Amino acid sequence: MDYKQTLAQFLASDKVSKDELLPLIVDSDGVRADIAMPCHKLAAKLKKSPVMVAEELRDCIKKAVPEWCADAQAVNGYLNVFLNREFYTRDVLTAILQRGDDFPAAPPNDKTVTIDYSSINIAKPFHIGHLLTTVIGGSLRRIFAFLGYNAVGINHLGDWGTQFGKLIVAVKKWGGGDTIEELSRLYVKFHEEAENDDTLNDEGRKWFKKIEEGDTGALALFRKFKEITLKEAEKVYKTLGVEFDSYAGESFYNDKMAPVVELLENKGLLTESDGAKVVDLKQYDMPPCLILKSDGASLYATRDLAAAIYRKNAYDFNQNLYVVAYQQNLHFRQVFKVLEMMGFDWAGGCKHVPFGMVSLEGGGSLSTRKGNVVLLKDVLAAAVEKAGRIIEEKNPDLEGRDAVAKSVGVGAVIFGAIFNSRIKDVSFSLDKALSFEGETGPYLQYTYARCRSVLSRGEVSGIGYKTEQGSIRGLASYQVSGGGDVCFDPKLADELTDDQTFEVIRLLGGFDGAVAEAAKTYEPSVISRYLMDLAQSFNRFYIDHRVINDDKKMQSARLLLTRCVANVLKNGLKLVLLDAPKKM
Repeated sequence: MDYKQTLAQFLASDKVSKDELLPLIVDSDGVRADIAMPCHKLAAKLKKSPVMVAEELRDCIKKAVPEWCADAQAVNGYLNVFLNREFYTRDVLTAILQRGDDFPAAPPNDKTVTIDYSSINIAKPFHIGHLLTTVIGGSLRRIFAFLGYNAVGINHLGDWGTQFGKLIVAVKKWGGGDTIEELSRLYVKFHEEAENDDTLNDEGRKWFKKIEEGDTGALALFRKFKEITLKEAEKVYKTLGVEFDSYAGESFYNDKMAPVVELLENKGLLTESDGAKVVDLKQYDMPPCLILKSDGASLYATRDLAAAIYRKNAYDFNQNLYVVAYQQNLHFRQVFKVLEMMGFDWAGGCKHVPFGMVSLEGGGSLSTRKGNVVLLKDVLAAAVEKAGRIIEEKNPDLEGRDAVAKSVGVGAVIFGAIFNSRIKDVSFSLDKALSFEGETGPYLQYTYARCRSVLSRGEVSGIGYKTEQGSIRGLASYQVSGGGDVCFDPKLADELTDDQTFEVIRLLGGFDGAVAEAAKTYEPSVISRYLMDLAQSFNRFYIDHRVINDDKKMQSARLLLTRCVANVLKNGLKLVLLDAPKKM
């Protein structure tokens, strides 16, 4: 049950509708209330004081006494509502049990979201600077798919530009170029040499022109660079659990830009500025959007306009997201405004999802040209190796130790990047990320493993399936799978109503809301922080309440709660790209 919806529906009248009430209702802290509603905006509409409105709403609830409500209070213009703990506990735990161990995705909702993320550059190393865009975008793809969207992951490869002509020059002059490391070395060497010999840049431009003109030899080398890069990148993507549906990069849009320029011309949007073609955006307090250089060459904006139009035609998206660093804020504001000026009513569905910068603690800025990059594969390998050493020290007999070390190490890197708001800069520390205490990925994974360990030591009585008469039959252990009719003995809820236990249950009830909020705000960190709150609350409960005990009714109730916590943690971790090892 959605209790905010329920309260809004209950309080709706001919004077104020459910839709007006719903935005006013908020979650509370469980002490002053479970859900609350400040009545100040409502008071202005009803021309009464907030105190009077709160008191009238309180009286309305107390008169009807809905079964889901334990109490209602009016305090200084606020309506504070306390839920019936037994009712809420039965409702939340039953809903989680019905979903089974692996929560199914919501039914398809006929909406499509295209997500542009990672967007690595061909012939350049996959460095730690790509971490945020890759894991934020990969997580958003899972979140939207879980909510029933057709979620399309797009890797808009940086596979066009004079740098490829420069690389061809480097390969022909100095040889090599068969690995991504060699390509990176040659790229650095080219720029070092070009500082003293500008003719190298001229040669690079000539070779890129050959690529543009379809020269067989130039294209063969260009395709080789692309193959080497993607083969190496795919290993990193597989390690991170990140997937894509399309690798259509910049070169894909070469034959799709002329119609865009023609449409801009026909609509009278192009003007000339120092020989270049631009769209004037002065009235929108933005500098002009460059479409064509003075030599007729296209720019990033030209390609992004073509890409947006192509994606709309190919996928008919409702939302078109770009997970790109915040430094590109102006670029995307310009592109989206130009799309709007071109008459595309879907331009409002294009959203820039900016994020901060990532660096290693104590490290400097990253530069491919200068060669001071930190490869993401090296960071992941170091994290897995360190996780393995920790496991060797703490649990040397652990079954499947290597697989667990990989899950923990990789998960630590991902969670370190995805825990805070995406707009914040991240200074990554391997030691901090791999801590089993504090707000880390290993802490969440360890909490899940703790739940599984507890469940393996105790059996539940009182769980089964509803008969047509509503009674329980087929009592089974905690391993029973969800099937839509799973329920448990209502009397077990009586054992789960103390403040500390009910805090866990209130958090369990917030899972769907956290996922919906993450999608609405394009913030996977909403789920990460929700999972952390749940894990911390459960661990407080675990320390203060013996789950395995001599009172079989109490044990069954607490095991059911533990199972529900485990299921929510497992499925929540999946949405933010983390594994959930059963043992650690």
